[in-house]
Amino acid sequence: MPSVVVMTEIREFRIAIPQADLDDLADRLDRTRWAAQLPGGRARGVEVAWLREWAAYWRDGFDWRAQEARLNAFPQFMTEIDGLDVHFLHVRSQDPDATALLLVHGWPNSFVEFVAVVEHLRHFHLVIPSIPGFAFSEAPRERFTVADAGRMFATLMDRLGYGRYGVQGGDLGAYLAPEVAKAAPEHVVGVYVNGGLGFPTEDDDLTDDERQTLSWMAQWSSGSVDHHSLLRVAPQTFAHAWNDSPVGLLAWMLQKFREFAVTVELPEQAIDRDLLLVNAALYWFTGTSGSSSWFMYDNERFAWPIGQDLVPTGVYSGPPGIRRLAERHNRVVHWPEDNPGGHFVAMEEPVVFAKDLSTFLGGLR
Repeated sequence: MPSVVVMTEIREFRIAIPQADLDDLADRLDRTRWAAQLPGGRARGVEVAWLREWAAYWRDGFDWRAQEARLNAFPQFMTEIDGLDVHFLHVRSQDPDATALLLVHGWPNSFVEFVAVVEHLRHFHLVIPSIPGFAFSEAPRERFTVADAGRMFATLMDRLGYGRYGVQGGDLGAYLAPEVAKAAPEHVVGVYVNGGLGFPTEDDDLTDDERQTLSWMAQWSSGSVDHHSLLRVAPQTFAHAWNDSPVGLLAWMLQKFREFAVTVELPEQAIDRDLLLVNAALYWFTGTSGSSSWFMYDNERFAWPIGQDLVPTGVYSGPPGIRRLAERHNRVVHWPEDNPGGHFVAMEEPVVFAKDLSTFLGGLR
């Protein structure tokens, strides 16, 4: 029988968006067919006036080439794992004996989630992959699970020669990071998540105080778009619009980032506006608004991440998660109560995030 060839080559990669794509984006922004503003303002979604401001800045104020150069300042690579090309940043510490750290982004984010925090984590060897179906990583061609992604990233760390490393994840990353530990518990020092562990559900036996937390969570979710249901049922339907209209894609991104930036009125009050647009632009240029939803459309219903009990777990900020619920499935050793920030803390609070993550991993050495 013919032998199976396993590709293990690591190739250098640089972002180089063709000028024709930039010209096409500008033309589409110029030709936007604007919707009328509905009564009710924010209660109806992203307001026309606010979206117009963002679109105008994207068209005439945002400098993609400068941001492209900023991203290309980080060493980037591509390698094939399980038949898919995987893109990643690999930023080595000046200390050859430094601990390696795998940073896993969320949705609707990208590796851009960690751009602002890299300089504060230089004491680690950083590996920052694009999840398959996001940005420059190839999209899965068949059913793909968070366990598949976890095994893929464990393979990546092994290929890079790291025998021991920490793993961080938030949002979608909070599902993937524990899967890396499950795939390679003998290599993972610890798993650190932004949040998402120990969230109460109606199925849990809760105290009165814990039921208040559940009530708050239900109140918050009732005012947000249920993207899990939307993308579980019809990701292809919405991808047609997001792939054709940059303003449509931008509106979707602003909707979700405004919902996730829970500490401020507008996401740009917590996250650098250029970083938000770099993220949206990456989805636009790579056409990944549909393929990035793979982890939703193969699920029957939404469920909070459970975690793992094979290696120690740290959490950036416990509430609204409940520690006793998280400890049913995790060996929690780090659970601060009052770290600042909203959902994407590496973008909102890079200094505090880096310090807390370093404290967690430092305690495991």
